[in-house]
Amino acid sequence: MIDVLFLEDEAGMAEIVVQSLKFEGFWVRHYLNGREAFESFKLFRPDIIILDVITPELNGFHLAEKIREMDDHVPIIFATARIQIKDVLKGFEIGASDYMKKPYSIKELIARMHSHLKKTNKVEYPKYSVGNYAFDSRMHQLSINSVSINLSYRESELLKKLIEHKNEVVTKKEILEELWDLNNFFTSRSLAVFISRLRKYLREDHRIKILTVRNIGYVLEIRDKF
Repeated sequence: MIDVLFLEDEAGMAEIVVQSLKFEGFWVRHYLNGREAFESFKLFRPDIIILDVITPELNGFHLAEKIREMDDHVPIIFATARIQIKDVLKGFEIGASDYMKKPYSIKELIARMHSHLKKTNKVEYPKYSVGNYAFDSRMHQLSINSVSINLSYRESELLKKLIEHKNEVVTKKEILEELWDLNNFFTSRSLAVFISRLRKYLREDHRIKILTVRNIGYVLEIRDKF
């Protein structure tokens, strides 16, 4: 049975979600505040996590940060009324797998949960050489000339995707559907921000470029010479 950690301080709404998930066969541990949710995470290590953002004692963003310090791969879905661009971008930068706006459809939530759960058995931690850089995908660390850059979870996953398809076009649609499971205004903006950051991190090796293919996607290009 899939173990779900659910943080939601609106009791009425939480009851509806909990009963719906139980009906679908999930085991749900529901908490009204972030502190109790974090203690539960440490004890039970759930298979998937659903978080509101505005919650007592420890808000959803801070809870997700603490979880990501301990677990890079458990799916985290934010389900919240905090939907400004800065909030959505912050959620994904922390390491969210998904970001849903309240009020949300229970059927859609369950569909997204199943989508993320399918990916959890396919996690690998390879190390890569990227020009003069070394990239450790497990530690989310990019290194060159004894200098290391600690990447966020989302930055690391995006770089890994581009490396695995180096010198090939990776479409925006493919990236968004695989890494965010969404393709809308918020996530398109978020993707552009993350691409800009990766370009900055990789600028020490001039053989490496992340090229934009207009209206299509991106190419990680590594040349012998320029």
